[in-house]
Amino acid sequence: MTDLKTHITKLDGYLARFRDAGILHLIDGQDVASDASFDTHSPTDDSLICTVAKGTRQDIDHAARAAKAAFPAWRDMPAAKRKKILIRIAELIESRSEEIALCECWDTGQAYRFMAKAALRGAANFRFFADRIASARDGQNLPSPTLMNVTTRKPIGPVGIITPWNTPFMLSTWKIAPALAAGCTIVHKPAEFSPLTARILAEIAHEAGLPPGVWNLVNGMGEDAGAALTEHPDIKAIAFVGESKTGSMIMKQGADTLKRFHFELGGKNPVIVFEDADIERALDAAIFMIYSLNGERCTSSSRLLIQDSVADEFIEKLTKRVNNIRVGNPLDPQTEVGPLIHKVHFDKVCSYFDIARQDGATIKAGGKRIGAQGCFVAPTLFTDATPDMRIAQEEIFGPVLTAIRFKDEAEALEIANGTQYGLTGYIWTNDLTRALRFSDQLEAGMIWVNSENVRHLPTPFGGVKASGIGRDGGDWSFDFYMETKHIGFALGDHKIPRLGAE
Repeated sequence: MTDLKTHITKLDGYLARFRDAGILHLIDGQDVASDASFDTHSPTDDSLICTVAKGTRQDIDHAARAAKAAFPAWRDMPAAKRKKILIRIAELIESRSEEIALCECWDTGQAYRFMAKAALRGAANFRFFADRIASARDGQNLPSPTLMNVTTRKPIGPVGIITPWNTPFMLSTWKIAPALAAGCTIVHKPAEFSPLTARILAEIAHEAGLPPGVWNLVNGMGEDAGAALTEHPDIKAIAFVGESKTGSMIMKQGADTLKRFHFELGGKNPVIVFEDADIERALDAAIFMIYSLNGERCTSSSRLLIQDSVADEFIEKLTKRVNNIRVGNPLDPQTEVGPLIHKVHFDKVCSYFDIARQDGATIKAGGKRIGAQGCFVAPTLFTDATPDMRIAQEEIFGPVLTAIRFKDEAEALEIANGTQYGLTGYIWTNDLTRALRFSDQLEAGMIWVNSENVRHLPTPFGGVKASGIGRDGGDWSFDFYMETKHIGFALGDHKIPRLGAE
């Protein structure tokens, strides 16, 4: 296995060009600088990675106009040719997967053991949607007594894609691949905390033969570049991944131009463990789904609902495991939890330690920072929590788990549904009828029974309530990036009402 020292040496080589030239926008196939810039630092040791062009309203306008100009040719390009380009993007991602993984680790603090596969998952997204290009515009035949009714789908036009800082590379491909497969052109505004791999991905796309203007990259802040993108009249839709509050703001910004929105937002997802569950497997899954990826994932199982009869045993084993989680340099293959993305987020997560104490919860494990440098937080477990506490209601988005006991199925359901969110839920029981009954009543867009989150690309991904609008995955992605058109062909001389006739 590659060791930490080797990873550091390789990373230094990959980052050299960013240190020298910084990160510029990529608009209409050309590098574009801005008058202003900002710095991006590694959360591992606070060191400067590079400077990044700070996008303005003018930069967004430039990118939107380029996307609009490129749209007709990309829309009308033969499907086989567009498929070939997307397959080539996937191949180039695979060839640079180590570079992508190491840069993402250093830029975001995510552990290499997880990021090593993130780039390959990104390549899989491009291959998946490339294979569906030929049928993406297919419609339905819906005959009636007088008409042959057919539907077809057409790409909606230039779209804006705003991606988050948690696993940014993979999530960018998740949005961009279906947009390109549908025939849309894009303006991508990545999160300001994680600009490195967005630039690498855009470069790969152009190396693969993507025409200028089809994929435009503008870095910057949400209040400037992000707002300009959501308000721009040439942008027909916005796909956004991030906080629920930000999603609400984006919807308001785009209202005047009547944009279409797809939102993948926050979550406070329950993992419900009943007394008849396979306790050891449930324990493994609960730990993995909150502490992997530093807990910075929308689908994390941040609320543990544990039945009274098995709670003591489960929490004892859980506490021991949480205290054994390896926290360290994200480039180290042995690290399980790395630093949080940024000091702003680090401060937010740490603030919940005092909130938990004030509300009467117990900090069973963690609840403190690690070291004096970087944004490291000890994996944390809150116990003796009640459903109304802030730690049980608010999205902390870190390696922090809140345990809540319940007596029976009815109470478990009430607690599980008792938040503003509804993204995912995880049910652990060996009672099939209970699993069917509980999953039917659980307010969540995605539910796994006796499993952690296992993503299958053809299935729909998305939430309900404050967790989002719309679905990604399979044909559901094309529903967002395309318009459905109906055409009715008369089968004969059916009777048409005659108004004003003699």
